This record gives sequence, structure tokens and C-alpha cells, in this order.
Amino acid sequence: MTRELTTQEQFDAFADEVARELGTHCRTAELTDHATGLGRLIIDGDGRALRLCQPDDRRPAHMKVHAALPDETKLNAPSIGVTTRSARHVAREITRRLYPLHAEAVQHAAELAARQEAEESGRRAVAEAVAVALPGARIEEQHRRTRISWEYDTRPPGEHGPVQVDSIIVVVGPSGDWVQAEASGRPDAITPMLAAFAQASRE
Repeated sequence: MTRELTTQEQFDAFADEVARELGTHCRTAELTDHATGLGRLIIDGDGRALRLCQPDDRRPAHMKVHAALPDETKLNAPSIGVTTRSARHVAREITRRLYPLHAEAVQHAAELAARQEAEESGRRAVAEAVAVALPGARIEEQHRRTRISWEYDTRPPGEHGPVQVDSIIVVVGPSGDWVQAEASGRPDAITPMLAAFAQASRE
């Protein structure tokens, strides 16, 4: 027979029972990032976390269990729906259905983080080499890109008239495996800069 959980106190007590059934030194805590409805957090001795919540108060005998991940902006956390037949039933379903999905998600998140770190490292190395070739350049990080802009006002100090600017804009690709450059200005000023930039990129 399912148990209908209609108050936070009932939900907290049921979550405590689930935590005891799961074992592995589980403890419960307040679910602070749950916007509405009933919710509770379970954390085990390995630091693995579960979010228990009631998504629909019209169905008090149902709950949703989400496996929490370190960074859920890049990867969706797996979840299962389960009836509140008993704390043992919920714990069994978590162990049988959710924990394998959680392990896969954690592995995927680790691989994703490693790829991202390698990508950023490659891009950073190229951007730093370009910046050395363009002293005083401004570096701006964008989504999986680095934009480097260099400008020089060719007018003598205090002189008025049309603006004359030498400029080079360089965009470094995600892993630093490609570079796009756009230059404008006086050839005698721009050409040496491009040559230095090309030399730095080869190095």
C-alpha cells in the first residue's frame, strides 16, 4: 500500500527511512534549491547526492528522484519516478535503476570536463603566443573562442583630423587548432605585425 506524503514533515521522515534503507552512511539534509513542493536531499558516505521531490501535489503517492551532479549546466542529471509504496521499495528502485545511470553520468561529466580542459589549454597557449606578437592587445574570452584585438592611432599627439587606426583582430578557435586574423591600416605598420604573428603561431 502506497503512502501519501502531504506535508514536509511526512516527506522528511520518509526520506530518512529511505536513507536508512540505502545504507552506505547516508544522511538527509534540506533541499535548498527546490523551488516548490516537497523535497529532501540524501547524501551518502561517498559524497553521492540524491534529490527527492514531489513534482505534483495532486499525486502524493509519487516522487521523483534525481541524481545530483557537480555541474548540471552541461549535462542533464538522470532521474527516475517511483511510488512511495515503502521506503524499502524506493531504496531498491534507486539502487537498481538510478545508481547505474548516476555512475554513467558522472563518468560522462568527467570525460566532458577533461575534454574542455584540454581544449581551453590549447586555445590559451595559442592566444598567449599571439598576444606576445601584438603588445598591448586586448584579450576577450568568448564561448569556445578567444578574441584578441590590437589598435594603434597613427595620428601624432595633439593633431586633429580623420581618425587613422592600424588594427588587427585575431580569433583563436576552440582548441587553438585554427586562427582567423583580420588586419587594416598602413601596410608598413601592419605587415611586420602579421609577420611576427605568423612566426609566433609557428612556434
